[in-house]
Amino acid sequence: MPCMDDEIRIGIIGTGQIGSRHLDTYQKIPGARVVALADVNASELSRVAAGHGIEDTCTDFRRLIARDDVQAVDVCLHNNLHMPVSVAALEAGKHVYCEKPMAGSYRDAEAMMAAARKAGRRLSIQLDTLFSAETQAARWLIRDGRLGKVYHGRTTGCRRRGRPFVDGYGSPAFVQKRNSGGGALYDSGVYRITQMLHLLGNPSVERISGKTYQEIAIDEKRRTASGYDVEESGFGFVRLSGNLTMDIVECWAVHLDQLNGSVVLGSEGGVRLNPFGFFQSVGDLDLNSTADLSSFLYRQHNVRGVGDEYDSPQVHWVRALQGRVELLPTAELALAAMLVSEGIYLSEKLGREVSAEEVKNSSISNAIAV
Repeated sequence: MPCMDDEIRIGIIGTGQIGSRHLDTYQKIPGARVVALADVNASELSRVAAGHGIEDTCTDFRRLIARDDVQAVDVCLHNNLHMPVSVAALEAGKHVYCEKPMAGSYRDAEAMMAAARKAGRRLSIQLDTLFSAETQAARWLIRDGRLGKVYHGRTTGCRRRGRPFVDGYGSPAFVQKRNSGGGALYDSGVYRITQMLHLLGNPSVERISGKTYQEIAIDEKRRTASGYDVEESGFGFVRLSGNLTMDIVECWAVHLDQLNGSVVLGSEGGVRLNPFGFFQSVGDLDLNSTADLSSFLYRQHNVRGVGDEYDSPQVHWVRALQGRVELLPTAELALAAMLVSEGIYLSEKLGREVSAEEVKNSSISNAIAV
């Protein structure tokens, strides 16, 4: 393993909007150095490289992962490319940090996990909600016993009109199953599903039921141009081990202004993540508490001695590779989220609740050959 003072040399595969954003972030992290970029779009690759002072570029990612001086790669491609590129990088001996969702299907995500274990390399998925102040504060309350026995979590995600491309931003690939595998559940739901599983202790998924919709009107020119064939909204109920449950509401587009935030319920208290609130009853008195999250993080850093290891997913990734912190199980959480989301799709198809084993056995690869 690298030691604490080692510089981590990184190659980024995919220099689109997300890849450029990741590159910006790495260049602000002490101990991280991006040394190479790869993208099939030569002109965009050249533009991004020039703008960030990166000299080494290639249009074939295989050249990048063959480099001995690259320790880790960051995969910033469409969902159905995550598995083949990540597996190739792992097999080449690289640690892999991959954009969310983990892949375009549970089968592909499982293949990524298996490849990481076989290669003895680290695999992490970009899940920024795990590092938010709300998540850190809620996790502290749960671990300190302030909620008592936790029994249920609810995830809510809401955009008024936020479907990629058809509502004005992003590319058509986001709304095409052949590229992305799914819609709102994969694209934005993964953040909240993994966040909730993390707060609940990542229990095993046992059974899933759910339904998806695409009901809100789309501009016909945009519909035709996009080939839109994914869900705009997904709803689910999940039975988890340890007598825990979770329900899910995730909407790219909905005629509401808000859904009032995800929540964790316990026998002695409850916490809402956004806007953050902590709720308890003391005798006949019901207490509704807000929190100063910036002061919480300040004291975590300056009183408890927590470093920068949990400030962001990319900082955490680099610090884990340096041996300064144990890597959070982002890949395990992302794999479970794939199981939940694909379980909702299967439940919709069959019209009934499905078991985790049914989902695993029915899952097929959506990967695009590279």
